[in-house]
Amino acid sequence: MLTNELLLNRITIEAGKCGSRPCIRNMRIRVSDVLSMLAEGMLPDEILEDYPYLEKEDIKAVLLYAARQFDHPVLRAA
Repeated sequence: MLTNELLLNRITIEAGKCGSRPCIRNMRIRVSDVLSMLAEGMLPDEILEDYPYLEKEDIKAVLLYAARQFDHPVLRAA
């Protein structure tokens, strides 16, 4: 089992590739693409079947990355 740090290393951002959006392992599949598929009801195994070059750890990495992006304090203006 990979640690969170190793999972997050699977998420890459390259200037000019996919609009500099986060991708999986330098490929042209964006984190947002996988999140959209999951949100539409696709199961991880279905995604892996449609994208055989992805691995289960990639989907875990996407979910961890998304969770980390939203785990920040929200400050209210006084």
